Amino acid sequence: MTLTVGAEQTSTLRARPGYEGANIRTWVGFKHFGYLVEAAVLQWFRDRGLGPGRLYHEFGLGLELTDCSMMLPAVLDVDDEVSAQVRQVAPGRFSVRLTTTGTVCRAKATVALVRQAPGGAPDEVAALVVDEVAGEGRRDLPLPPDGDPLKQVLDGEPGAFGWAWRAPYFYCHFSDRVAHSGYLRTLEETVDRFLADRGISVGAMLDQRGWIPVVSRSRIRMLADAHMEETVLTTFRVKEVLGGVSYDARMDCHVARGDRLVHVATADILHGYAVSRGPQAGRLAELDAGVLAALTGRSAG
Repeated sequence: MTLTVGAEQTSTLRARPGYEGANIRTWVGFKHFGYLVEAAVLQWFRDRGLGPGRLYHEFGLGLELTDCSMMLPAVLDVDDEVSAQVRQVAPGRFSVRLTTTGTVCRAKATVALVRQAPGGAPDEVAALVVDEVAGEGRRDLPLPPDGDPLKQVLDGEPGAFGWAWRAPYFYCHFSDRVAHSGYLRTLEETVDRFLADRGISVGAMLDQRGWIPVVSRSRIRMLADAHMEETVLTTFRVKEVLGGVSYDARMDCHVARGDRLVHVATADILHGYAVSRGPQAGRLAELDAGVLAALTGRSAG
């Protein structure tokens, strides 16, 4: 990666997507767009002498992306060189644009500096310091004393899907907190698990129809801290089908603490399929009655 400096509040990063993301042919999955956005924001801080290492060791601050939304108007190939233009639009708020021959991603990201240990803070970023992650729109739930907590967060919705996972250290930052990138990975895995649970797994749709999954937008917000090795209860709901070619869905994550199920993160994703073979190749696939029934949990009739 190389960095060039533009105007006072802007930076430009040049990078390539991770090879890990080339899961279907040589197209790169949406998760790696998120990694590039995060890398660009980190370089903005590094360019100003405030990289995450210095912030942590000298000031006891953990730099965290707490909110990141992306619009993905074009595909990204594994060999593409990406130019990421980063601009601070308000303290701790950034606009990021990823381009190759054209724009492949427009993103907005918010950063917080979470207090990890006693210490001061550089004047230029002191307004970003918080004691813990705290996002708006948090919806905690009562923990049933004798019931299934996963059933509680599913709330009896027939179309909802849920699973539980143990927050591993490699999803965490600073020996403690689940990072934004951990939820990005979780969103990808949750969609995969949801589709398999509904009988329309990614592999099956590729094999039977030549459909490849595409994401046109996503947003992940951290609402509260989730800690290493806590059990994270994750739910996924299809909110709406748009134009018969995509579905808008929401992921929520809760952890049990005391008598509460604490709402630690939420995400939205707009998902669909592109046709990869035949005369319709390159177009969005129309979701037929069977696929719609699988996605929504309703009868195809």
